[in-house]
Formats: sequence, C-alpha cells, structure tokens
Amino acid sequence: MTTLLVMVHIVMSIVLILIVLLQAGKGADVGAAFGGGSSHTVFGSRGAGTFLSRLTAAAAIIFMLTSLSLAYLSRERTASSVVDTMKQKGSQTAPAEKPAQQPSAAPEGQPEGQKK
Repeated sequence: MTTLLVMVHIVMSIVLILIVLLQAGKGADVGAAFGGGSSHTVFGSRGAGTFLSRLTAAAAIIFMLTSLSLAYLSRERTASSVVDTMKQKGSQTAPAEKPAQQPSAAPEGQPEGQKK
C-alpha cells in the first residue's frame, strides 16, 4: 500500500510540475497583443487557462491527499529509532571502571600547582 502511494505521489509531483510549466505567465497576454498570439493555439484562444487551471487544481488535490496519506501511514509504523537502539545497547553493557589514581609528582608538603 505504501509503495503504491509513493509511486502515485511521485507521478503526481512530476505532473504538477509539468502542468505549471505549461501555463502561460501573466505577462503573456501583453506579448500576444504585439503579434505573439500563437501561444494559445493548442487549447484554443481561451481554453488553455480554464483547462490547465482545473488540471492544476486536480493534481494539487491528489498530491495533498497522497502527502497526508503517506504521513498517516508512516506514523503507524512501529520501527524503532537509532537513539532507542543505542540506549538499549548502553544499558546492557557493564559500566566502565574508574582509572587507577596516579601519584602526583609534587612533594608531599606542597600542593600540585606549586612545583619547584
């Protein structure tokens, strides 16, 4: 189930990118006024705006639904984290022994910081 949702999510993200790139920008109407009117001939003179707008909305809705579904399914997984695993390993090992105290090199009557 998760694999299918991931595949649909990836396909929808690519479709959404392509749909947005196909849409003409807001400044394209100014270019059409000066002789660049062939930019909308594939979908008709007015059809590109509404068709691509609806297609964008549908792709965005499907993309959001797959995102929410994947988030919900990943929350239900019972996989442990690396931190939990390390805590369990740390509690199973024996505590480290204290290192042996080394004698100081200072004479017995003087503190260690006042060596001669």
